[in-house]
This record gives sequence, structure tokens and C-alpha cells, in this order.
Amino acid sequence: MPADSSLAVPYASYLRVYEPLAAFPEPERLHWERYAHRALRGETPTAQDELRRSLADLLPVPPVPVPVHESADAFVAEVGGTVCVCPWRTRLRGWQALAELPGLLPPPVLDAALPPVVREQAAADHERWRERNPDARPWIRSATWQVPVRWFTLFADEEREYVPGSGAGKAAVLRYRTPMVQARRRVARSLKTLRDAMDEGPLTEGLVDVGRWLEEFHPRALVELDYGGLVYALSAEWLAGDRSAADVAEGMAALRAGDGEAAGAAYERLAERWRAVRNLQSAS
Repeated sequence: MPADSSLAVPYASYLRVYEPLAAFPEPERLHWERYAHRALRGETPTAQDELRRSLADLLPVPPVPVPVHESADAFVAEVGGTVCVCPWRTRLRGWQALAELPGLLPPPVLDAALPPVVREQAAADHERWRERNPDARPWIRSATWQVPVRWFTLFADEEREYVPGSGAGKAAVLRYRTPMVQARRRVARSLKTLRDAMDEGPLTEGLVDVGRWLEEFHPRALVELDYGGLVYALSAEWLAGDRSAADVAEGMAALRAGDGEAAGAAYERLAERWRAVRNLQSAS
């Protein structure tokens, strides 16, 4: 099942928000306007460049878990003639990822990779930064070896874009894109469906969190779900046949109709598909 993955680690998916230039205050807006012109000509770094920079920071002794300076790079998309920007904010995301590591790695492994003194210093730096930037939030969320189910509720199957990889070494692309207004509407509708059908649980709590995050952005923003590095671990057949957003939509529709059996069948298809992906993590 796995493909050649030597060029991309980790195997992560991404939920991104692209905001129109008008959403940014000056002088930041001018920076992104100039940056976008270069990006649309292919003159700016890519997602793989961001990943390589992050991995390179872990090689020194002691490692540098969080960049010393915030990134001035971004992803850029042009939608309906409107240029939208998704800042990387690599430093902020680095701090957030660092805070999540204790729940992902056994203490001996964590201490060997990032000694406690390094993590403590990074946490102190983050605290001081937060005092100066209390309203800061990332434009990008990530998940390793999975796409969280709650992310699929933001999208419709017809918004799915799949481009197979080529023999020339070009990776496959699997992503969904939708206007912010649609993403918010779908979150609200899914939350109502879940609350009407069952008790509060992890999926409901996760949707509330995503909904609050989306509310922080411009109403004319673009929301993107990108399978990112997962495409390097999964076969072309798996990627071509994956219709996870459709399964989630089918399950939600069944819940609204009171058909628990159909909802359970849709969820089981989804769970089985992603169980196979998670199994790759322990086999790698």
C-alpha cells in the first residue's frame, strides 16, 4: 500500500484558511500583496520547503524545536479573481505542536528527542510571546496519520479535487476547498444533527472547536482540506477511491432522517478506511 515516501515526512494532513488581502491590516497587507504576486509566478517556497526547514532545526545539538523568528511566507490561492493568503505562522504552530508532544510520545522518547530544558525554554518563550499577542491564532491546523472526521463535515463530495501522481516524481494531490460561508453553515448543521441524535461526545466537542476557530476569520475566506504528506504513504488506488466527505455527509443525512442503521453503516465504512491508514503508522 505505501508508496515511495522518501521525500515527505511526516505523514500529515492540513486544514487551512486562506483570507483575502483586505482581511490583513497595514503594513502586513502590503507585505502579502507583494508576496502573492511572487507566489502566483511560482517564486516562493512550497509546503515541502517549510517541512525541510522545520526538520533542519531539529538537527543541531541542542535542537531548535521552534523557529527563532516567525515565518514571512504563506500559501496563496486565487479564487474567482480574489487573491487569498494563508500565512504559515511556523513559529506559532511549532509552539502548539510542542505542547501536544507529551500526549503523543513516551517520556523517554520525548526526553531523548527534545530534552526537558529545551522544552521548558520554548514554553517560557511562548508564554512571553502570548502576553504580547493575546489574540494570535494559526491559519493552519494539522493531524498526523489521519484526517479528523470533524474536518470532513466542512466539505461536500463535489468539492473534492484529486490529481494522480506522475511517473516523473510529481506527487498526487487530494484536497477539498469551500467558501467560508459554506464551511460555517455545514458545521452548524452537523452540530444540530449530532445534538438532536445523541449525547455530547468527542465529535461534537471537536466540531464546536473547529466552528469557533472558523469564526475568527474573514467571511469571504477559503477553507481547504489537504491530504498533504499522507499521499506519499497511500496507494493511487486508495486515494482514487477515497470518498470520506461523502461518507460523512451520508451519515449525517441518515441521522437527520432517524435512520441509525444507515448512519452506522456510513460510519463503519469511514472507520475501516482510516483504520487501515493508522495501521501503517505502527508498521512504518
